[in-house]
Amino acid sequence: MIANQNTDYIPPEEYLTEEELSPVKHQYIDGQVYAMAGASDAHVTIAGNLFALLRN
Repeated sequence: MIANQNTDYIPPEEYLTEEELSPVKHQYIDGQVYAMAGASDAHVTIAGNLFALLRN
């Protein structure tokens, strides 16, 4: 079964305007907008620790 794909083009300006207001972050690829998964607590902790190590 093939999923129904939305092929409506969204201009970059519209994406940027809507993204500022959205609580969910999205990716913009070739006029298509895709919701991004949120980072887990473990991911945030690891990324923060890595940043701290690289900064020192």
